[in-house]
Amino acid sequence: MDYNELVARNVRRFRRERGLSLGELSRRSGLSKQTLSKVEQGIGNPTVDTLSALGDALDVSPRRLLTVWGSAVYVQREATETWQRQDDGSAERVLDQVYGSGYVHTSLLTLEGEGRVRSFPGHSLGTLIHLYVIAGALRTGPLEEQVDLATGDFVRFPGDIPYRHTCLAGRMLAHVVMTIPQAGQFGPPAG
Repeated sequence: MDYNELVARNVRRFRRERGLSLGELSRRSGLSKQTLSKVEQGIGNPTVDTLSALGDALDVSPRRLLTVWGSAVYVQREATETWQRQDDGSAERVLDQVYGSGYVHTSLLTLEGEGRVRSFPGHSLGTLIHLYVIAGALRTGPLEEQVDLATGDFVRFPGDIPYRHTCLAGRMLAHVVMTIPQAGQFGPPAG
């Protein structure tokens, strides 16, 4: 596990959830914007003091900055994936696997008109969005981590933070699976 990338992902997520700019986080933490930028890019090597200052500024314990939260955006491109051929002539392409108990919501989504947008405020804690593009192209994902997808591409991303879909062609059709834990994936915030 790359702990610098884990800290980077968590600092970005907590900062965005709180609506803080890099400048405001710098002011609250007493750390330079350059230091914060390196931490958020995963190229900094934060000290315990830096993690403590960030935790105080983000109102989380420093250990929460070292905890795996939710899921990173995961993209699978049609051009690089292979189908597993079976003896009976069928073939399967595994898109993703998620473990646990909860609710699964499966739907088809279509957007017509280039630039057409559908936005979501975020669902309950631990929700994941799994989206496979059947036809067309779209930009999708959390507001700060949008990815462009074409026919045959797959993405998984956290659905418990605001996200949106934007049509990049005349018409887009996607298969969407939303997994929602029955019980919250995370405990209450540490004091």
